Amino acid sequence: MSQLPPCPACQSEFAYEDGILLVCPSCGHEWSPAEEAAKADEAAVKDANGNVLQSGDTIVVIKDLKVKGSSLVVKGGTKVKNIRLVDGDHDIDCKIDGVGAMSLKSEFVKKA
Repeated sequence: MSQLPPCPACQSEFAYEDGILLVCPSCGHEWSPAEEAAKADEAAVKDANGNVLQSGDTIVVIKDLKVKGSSLVVKGGTKVKNIRLVDGDHDIDCKIDGVGAMSLKSEFVKKA
């Protein structure tokens, strides 16, 4: 017997199969396991090379980035430790030595 995933709406563990859909008897939510897997993959933050990033990872900046509102530049090759993933356009919060706290876009970094 295969283990079915919990309901994404209410986290109930009593989901059952109904054809190609999964149904939750607690809240009545119906979902497709393939769609849930695609949403989870789409929501993952990926670096410039397509590697999935997680909070706490170490990254390397791949090109020189100008810091908005100042004359500072974050040089390509700068290593950044202990990143934090957030929602939004700039999806990485971090602290860079010599610059301070800032947000980066994942498309300008690679996993170290």
